[in-house]
Parts: sequence; C-alpha cells; structure tokens
Amino acid sequence: MNTGSDDPGEVAVAPEGASDETRADGARDEQGLGSKAPEFVKARRALHVSWQVGVFVVGLAVVVAGIIMLPLPGPGWVVIFGGMAIWATEFVWAQLVLRWTKRKVTEAAQRALDPAVRRRNIVLTSIGLVIVAALVGVYVWKFGVVMPWKIKDQ
Repeated sequence: MNTGSDDPGEVAVAPEGASDETRADGARDEQGLGSKAPEFVKARRALHVSWQVGVFVVGLAVVVAGIIMLPLPGPGWVVIFGGMAIWATEFVWAQLVLRWTKRKVTEAAQRALDPAVRRRNIVLTSIGLVIVAALVGVYVWKFGVVMPWKIKDQ
C-alpha cells in the first residue's frame, strides 16, 4: 500500500533531519509510528508479544462485529474503523491504513462541500424524487390503494 501518494510507484520520503513525528507537510503527529504499549510491557519480550496478541484479538472481535453489522442494523463501518483504531495502537500497518483512510475521508468531505457538487447532488436528488413519485402515482392509478386487511382471498 502506498500511503504517500496516489500516483503508482511513488513513495513518501521524509526530508532529511525530520523525525518520525514530523509529517511531510510540517505538521506534527502526537506520536510516531509503532507500539503505544507502556514501557514496562515493551521491556519484556514475552509480555509485549502477549500484549500484541491481546490487542489483535480485541481488534479482531470489534472488526468482526462491525462486519456482522453491515447487513444488520447497527453502525457497521464505524465499528470496523473502531477496530482498526484498536489495532493501530499496536501495529504500524494499521496506523498506515488508518492514516490513509482519514486522509481520503477528509478529501471526500472537502469535495462534498464544493458548491458545484452540492448543486449537482440537489438536482439529481430532485430528479430521482420526481421519478419515484411518478412511478408511485402510475401504480396507484392503475391498481389503486388496497389496505392489507381488506384483501380478499383469491
């Protein structure tokens, strides 16, 4: 996955002298990439590995719950991103995926607020509503409205 650019083959490289905590645009992250486990956990290899397994299992449970919520009632995507955030406390790959997702969501929100895009969306929604209203009108005119409790056995 290329998290630095949308162009294939390009990789984001930090300028010389920049730490992991400084992004290319000059803004500082709260912390660099890597484990956010307490220092006493990182100091002991067996404890750190078990910590990572625990974080992975909890994150996996949350992601699976989010996937189950996609077809069922519930905030499926929000829960999936919550599971990714849990993974991102420990795994660099999840931090990179979460960073890429945040950037794409921000870009989409900025595009959606563009006045031309908003006008287009309002026009398309209005046209869709008129078409649906016309189809419902034709159906009611052709078949009428019969309440379910008045339907006779056929």
